[in-house]
Amino acid sequence: MLHEILLSLSGQQSSLFSFQTEEDVVSEESFPLLSPPEKALLSPLARLSRLHAKLRAHTAQICSTHPSVISRAVSTAIRSHHLGAFQKKILEVEKAIIAEDSSYVGGYGIVPLATVVGEFSPWTRRLEWLWELVRFIQPASKTENSQSCSGASLIDHLRGESQTGYVDIEEMALLLIGAAETAWMRQLSTWLLYGNLPILGKGDFFIQEASTSEREGSGSVMQFVIHADLLPQFVSTHTAASVLFIGKTLNLIRAKRGPSNRRATEALLTSPVTLHGEHITHLAELKSPISASKLSTAVNSIRLSLSQSTLSKLLPLPKILEILSVLHDFLLLRRGEFATALVSHAHSRLQERQRRPDATVLRNFAQNNVDSLAIKEGDLATALTNTWVELYSLQNEEDSADDELDLARELVRLSIKAKERDRNPRLTSEGAGAELVAETSNVPFDDLLFPTPTSLSVQVLPPLDLFLSASDISIYSKIHSYLLSIRRAQIRLGDMWKHTPLRRSYPSPWGPPRSNSRFGQSRLRMGRERENARLAQMRAIWATNSASLFVLSEIGTFFQGEVINESWQHFREWIEAGVSDTRSMPGSRPGSRPGTASSSKANNDNPDQPVTADGESEVSNSEPVTPRRHDPEALTAAHRRYLYSLVQSLYLTNTPFTQALRGLLICIDHFIALVIRLESIQRNMDLETDEGVVDALVDYASEERELWDTLQVARRDVERSIQEVVARLREIDDSRTDEGRMMFELASNTHKTWSVAQTNDCSYVPRKAAGVDRLLMKLDWGTATGN
Repeated sequence: MLHEILLSLSGQQSSLFSFQTEEDVVSEESFPLLSPPEKALLSPLARLSRLHAKLRAHTAQICSTHPSVISRAVSTAIRSHHLGAFQKKILEVEKAIIAEDSSYVGGYGIVPLATVVGEFSPWTRRLEWLWELVRFIQPASKTENSQSCSGASLIDHLRGESQTGYVDIEEMALLLIGAAETAWMRQLSTWLLYGNLPILGKGDFFIQEASTSEREGSGSVMQFVIHADLLPQFVSTHTAASVLFIGKTLNLIRAKRGPSNRRATEALLTSPVTLHGEHITHLAELKSPISASKLSTAVNSIRLSLSQSTLSKLLPLPKILEILSVLHDFLLLRRGEFATALVSHAHSRLQERQRRPDATVLRNFAQNNVDSLAIKEGDLATALTNTWVELYSLQNEEDSADDELDLARELVRLSIKAKERDRNPRLTSEGAGAELVAETSNVPFDDLLFPTPTSLSVQVLPPLDLFLSASDISIYSKIHSYLLSIRRAQIRLGDMWKHTPLRRSYPSPWGPPRSNSRFGQSRLRMGRERENARLAQMRAIWATNSASLFVLSEIGTFFQGEVINESWQHFREWIEAGVSDTRSMPGSRPGSRPGTASSSKANNDNPDQPVTADGESEVSNSEPVTPRRHDPEALTAAHRRYLYSLVQSLYLTNTPFTQALRGLLICIDHFIALVIRLESIQRNMDLETDEGVVDALVDYASEERELWDTLQVARRDVERSIQEVVARLREIDDSRTDEGRMMFELASNTHKTWSVAQTNDCSYVPRKAAGVDRLLMKLDWGTATGN
């Protein structure tokens, strides 16, 4: 029977235990003379036998079929080490029994069954734990968990299991963690050293190739994204973004060196062998279990090494400033002529489609098919092209060529917004930017320029995609539509004063000699009475128009001047200060604390300097701080801080305010449309009265009465919307408790994705814009003066 016990414990089929059922019992047919106590002693051994056999079979299946290399490595470690140790224990017991060791064999060569059971009793807990682990890796049946686990979830599970009170379980878990992290580090090193995705287990790595819809015209350079569900917990989001950045950089270097690139001027002079040796040293210093801080330090060292050698040529600072200037001038509307021309040509395009529909549109309209009346991509392209033509026409021959305008014409695109592009549940390469898009208000402003939601964006080409992500451009597009809607309402309200017939008597009354006759005097008297009545009616309309223009002008001026322009100047001075510091004294690095323009220029004399990422004072003469200022990823973190401060200062995260502002803009559009319609009706009425041009199909007098009633309702709606906007601004001013919160702390951010903007690698602190109290003071002053 001892022979059968040892064979069954080795995983062999034995007649001692019944394997036809799931119960761990002794077979009655093979050993009918066993007493109940002996059967009870053999039950744990039956359980061990069954677990050993199932572990052997299940781990073999995992090693051959599981898609995750990490899971295969853990399964192999279980088979070779833990199950091997169990098998070795069986052989040791068998050898001791054969050698008649006194620890096992008693008098008359009797081997107590309790002694054998006691030798294997610690293995019950171990094999039970291993069986639960392999079932976590790959369920044993379809009735259990639906899918196999990923490598990241397995590492996280093992790290959690290592926190136990059993020393043997902890040692087993640590050994398996070492096997899993070794396989994961091999995948990571392939990406960090060469910029290649791992060949084995490619689908289990947290960096994946972007889909075709996510590339968005990136050219021949492959795009990559981060999958949050494949990211181990000990890897912070900042470290993951750095890993993605390093691999993308290496891919760009390989693309530059490829055979398709024949321009010798773009060749990159680096020493990849030396760099790989330094990088391997950083990675080799990581020991299992991997510390998050040590991994972050190693990745940052590799990133800085690349920045010193390659990125200074691949992505120079002037190129970054150039694309940022384009974004500020055209998407943030620093160039007012661009916004004016775009609004004008968009309105002209809409009027042209309404006045001159083609035969296809008329045919579809007759068939009740309104799809052809929607705005098409061609209409947007025409409006944007006409805008560029107008901007070029404003240049003088004596002026130098506007390179920024040429670059903007090449990169800026106006397109119909696709809803599918906005949904991105994963943590992609946008990282923090994707979270910022989710934090902004859902109130749309992109359907006010055209009836169809449109988006003005900038096409980001490599290598600028290392600095700007698609979500960053999406944030700029949101801000652009937000600012342009305010500017558009200002322009349309200002154009109302150009409607001369509504403001004064037009055309001018008769003069002598026709006015000297009795008919002429009667005609003049009737005209004056009509004009006086209309002017009295229009006073409230013009007052509402002036009040709306005043409120929008003050809000737009506050956003454009105090928030955007001042923040951009502060951010640009911080970027350019990094270049000037390399040519000046080592300790003269300017600070980035918010303040006035004069204080930012004189911040070299400020003794309160922020500390660097290494914890050293700014007045130290340490040179390694210089590459950190030129590091594109550090600039990316600073840029995202800048973007977040813009979104906060523009109140784009305040849903009640954006709802009130959108309601005001819609009411103003309706109000302006009614006033323009009133002008048309009054012109036709004057033709009937003065010239005798009668249209028998239309009763203009009744239409005017109905329109006046509607216009009075619209005027009250505009005034009510103005009060609502001001009330929302007062609520923002009253909520001063939020000022104690850190500027970059997102209370609703559960994924902590904005930690990339909170790291010490970036010392930039955005300029804090003036509070809303200044804007309210101007609005209150306008109310006091009669507006």
